[in-house]
Amino acid sequence: MPSRIIVAKELAEIFKVVAHPDRIRLIEELSQGEIDVNGLAERLDISGPRVSQHLNQLRVHRIVAERREGRRHIYSLLQPEIAVWIVDALDFVEGRGTNIPKSNINSVRRMWSQANNT
Repeated sequence: MPSRIIVAKELAEIFKVVAHPDRIRLIEELSQGEIDVNGLAERLDISGPRVSQHLNQLRVHRIVAERREGRRHIYSLLQPEIAVWIVDALDFVEGRGTNIPKSNINSVRRMWSQANNT
């Protein structure tokens, strides 16, 4: 089944790119709409250079798009469904029996779900 192998490899690449807490937070923040690097850095309390490095990885792997307005770099999700997919993955986090209190997971679920519905 070569098609399964090809698809599995592509999914593994997506998982690798998304497999960083900052990138997950960036994707969820971008689910609210396009925003520039400074806005993302401020909202997420991450340095601008660090945000830019993560966004570059997401751009190279076709998860985000970049456009320029003068000196500003504005980013958006190419496929906003990825943010919904991440929220859906919270069920797996909860089901793993982690030490994260259920109230924390539910709080994040509400916050991210609300952002995805705007």
